Amino acid sequence: MLFSPLTLGELELPNRLVMAPLTRTRSGQDGVPGPLMAEHYRQRASLGLIVSEGTWPAHNGQSYAGQPGIVTEEQVAGWRTVTDAVHAEGGRIFAQIMHGGRVSHPDITGGREIVAPSAVAIEGEVHTPNGKQAYPVPHALTNDELSVVMQEFVTASRNAIDAGFDGVELHSANGYLLHEFLAPNSNVRTDSYGGSPENRARFVIETVNAVVAAIGASRVGIRISPENSIQGISEENAAEVRATYEVLVDSIAPLNLAYLSVLHAEPTGALVQDLRSRFNGTFLVNSGFSVVTSRDEALALVTDGHADAVVVGRPAIANPDLARRWKEGLPLNEADPTTFYGAGAAGYTDYPFFAN
Repeated sequence: MLFSPLTLGELELPNRLVMAPLTRTRSGQDGVPGPLMAEHYRQRASLGLIVSEGTWPAHNGQSYAGQPGIVTEEQVAGWRTVTDAVHAEGGRIFAQIMHGGRVSHPDITGGREIVAPSAVAIEGEVHTPNGKQAYPVPHALTNDELSVVMQEFVTASRNAIDAGFDGVELHSANGYLLHEFLAPNSNVRTDSYGGSPENRARFVIETVNAVVAAIGASRVGIRISPENSIQGISEENAAEVRATYEVLVDSIAPLNLAYLSVLHAEPTGALVQDLRSRFNGTFLVNSGFSVVTSRDEALALVTDGHADAVVVGRPAIANPDLARRWKEGLPLNEADPTTFYGAGAAGYTDYPFFAN
C-alpha cells in the first residue's frame, strides 16, 4: 500500500511517501531560493509529494536567518526554478506557507515588529544573526491587523501558484502564528478570537477559507500538531485540546481540502484517528520529532488504515531516493544533524543515491 498511487487534490501521487517541510536555512539574507535549493528538491522528486520548507508570507513572519520567503518578485522567481526542477523530474511539490508569529526577533526580521495573537513572549532565547537573544514580547494583533495578516497568507498562496507550486500547505503547527491562536497559553485574547475553543480556532478557519477562495480547495492542505508543546506552546489539557481541534477540523472538513497533515507522537491514538474520521479526506501523518520514522512504521500506518500517506523528514534528508530504497529494502544513508542548518551543499545535495 505504501508504494501504491494516491489521489491528493487534483494530483496523482505514485507512492504514499511525503517529504516533510524541513527548515534548512539556505536562502541567504534575501530569502531567495537559488540553484542549490533547486538541486536539493530535484533530487527528491521521486517521493510521492514534496512539501517545501516553511516559507514566510510577510517580512515580519520570518523565523530564521536564511529562511526563504515568497513575497518579493525575486523570491517568486527563485521558487520557480525549484518547481521547474522538480516537475522536470516528474515530481510534485506544495509550498508550506509559514508565518512565524512570536517565534522570531527583530534581528531576524530586519527590525520589523514581532506579532502574535497576544503580547505573551516565549521563555528562552532565539538564535539571531547577532547571537542569542531573548524572545521579545510580541505585539498583539488588532482585529484590523488580523485582516492584513490573512491577506498576506492569501497573497503568498497566490504567489506560490504563480511560482509553479502544485498547491500550498498552511502551517498551523509547531508553535508558529496559526498554532499560537489555537493554544490557550499563547492566545489570551478576550475578543471573538480568544477565550473558547471556537474563538481560538476562528482565525485559522477564516484563513483557510480565504486561501481556498483564492486558489481552490484542491490546492490547499493544512498541517496541525495537537498536543505538541513546542516553542512555548502548552497544550496539556486533553479535553481542551480535543475540543479546539474538533472545532477546527469540523469547520474545514466541508471544504474538501487536498489533505490534512497531523504531526503527533501517537498517530494511531484516539485523538489523531478521531480527527481523521471527522476530516473524512486525504489524511497524512507524521510521527513527530523524537523518533525517526522507520520503513516498518510507515508501512504499518498505511497498511493498517491509519493514514493515506506518511510524512517523513530525516530519512528524506539523507536519502534522495528514499522511495526506491524503502520499496526495495535497500540500506539507507544516515543523516548528519550537524549539517541540517547552514549555507552550503554539505549535508544538503551531497547525499548519494543508491549505487546499482
